Amino acid sequence: MVPGATLAHVGIAVTSLVEALAFYREVLHVEPGPIEEADGSTLVSLSLGTTSIELLEATDPDGPIAKFISRRGPGIHHLCYRVPDLDVALERCRSEGYRLIDPIPRLGAGGHRIAFIHPKSTAGILIELTE
Repeated sequence: MVPGATLAHVGIAVTSLVEALAFYREVLHVEPGPIEEADGSTLVSLSLGTTSIELLEATDPDGPIAKFISRRGPGIHHLCYRVPDLDVALERCRSEGYRLIDPIPRLGAGGHRIAFIHPKSTAGILIELTE
């Protein structure tokens, strides 16, 4: 494990933010953060201590969330790990032969630098790295 790496959030693809948020509000009494737009989706984060749940609803029929839902249905889309230095983590991925979706960091939700690792390199799980 990369020293200092932690679970930042779990990304969940949903068909309706309104419907999905009901559980978090009504059962867990968690209020969502502000609604954001990124990568062809509308998303909202729900803070659960040191990590969060990121609900993602497709807005672009050709975007990654719409494609995921059409292939697999709603559910866990990705895991996001926070690392101390994204550039160093990506270089380690490259040197170890991991297939990167984002070879260089880009801006994601909340203005955070992010990069995705292809699930074919990570036992079928889409991994997002962020700082």
